[in-house]
Amino acid sequence: MPRLSSGDRAPAFTLIDDHGAKVSLSSFAGRRVILYAYPAALTLGCTKQACDFRDSLASLTAYGYAVLGLSPDSVDQLAKFREVEALTFPLLSDPDRSVLTKYGAYGEKQLYGKTVVGVIRSTFIIDTKGKIDHAFYGVKATGHVAKLRRDLNLL
Repeated sequence: MPRLSSGDRAPAFTLIDDHGAKVSLSSFAGRRVILYAYPAALTLGCTKQACDFRDSLASLTAYGYAVLGLSPDSVDQLAKFREVEALTFPLLSDPDRSVLTKYGAYGEKQLYGKTVVGVIRSTFIIDTKGKIDHAFYGVKATGHVAKLRRDLNLL
């Protein structure tokens, strides 16, 4: 699947979140959204990244951003992740990886020098009109939120 670029229409979706509720991208119309894709809940890197978003959520919200996490984990696994790490933003379950694929966040990647197929840690900034403002692929879990804040001039 090709990667998204600035100006592309953000692919629509409706997924189930960690509370068992349906969440649609269209419900965020008129708001800016940070949608970040991560490989697996309750793993070291993904926990670090989620906690960084949690700890920055108030300031991101103050700048008008909603934060959504996206992974192939089950709703039950995401609920456990939310509970264990006190996460305060929606975690979306994409078990068939269809949304991850539409966003170019699932496919071949390098892992420890080998080519594997899996979730490509990515972040998408979606503007108020539902278009991709920025698409970051292959991001690092540690320090990503700080870098994102710098890239978006949210200091």
